[in-house]
Amino acid sequence: MDPNLAEILDYVPLIVSGVVIISLAGILASWNSTRMKIKNGYPLEGMWGQSLKPGMTSEAQQRVTLLTQENAALRAELGSLKDRLANVERIVTDGGFHLTQQIESLRDSAPLAGLSREKVHDREGII
Repeated sequence: MDPNLAEILDYVPLIVSGVVIISLAGILASWNSTRMKIKNGYPLEGMWGQSLKPGMTSEAQQRVTLLTQENAALRAELGSLKDRLANVERIVTDGGFHLTQQIESLRDSAPLAGLSREKVHDREGII
């Protein structure tokens, strides 16, 4: 027998056992994935994406429709909350001192330029 062939034949049991272990690991992973899908209510699919189990019943279809509508409503509400939060952040980060100065400059503007500050406050009902 050729010495090179004898060296190669020494590795054959390792190669075969490696292939068997990798195959079993793949089968176990597929089995676990299918088990988790069934446990959590996800539909099972075949090789080309066709639905296998559980079939889509009218109750399941109604549930999907309701969840889709609820999801759309929650997304709209989230969008409005983001807008409101942006306005609150703008107000909070706006300097209160600058806001006070702007209010005072508006009070001292042209239509009431002839009146003194005390008269303006009396006229507005602020004493």
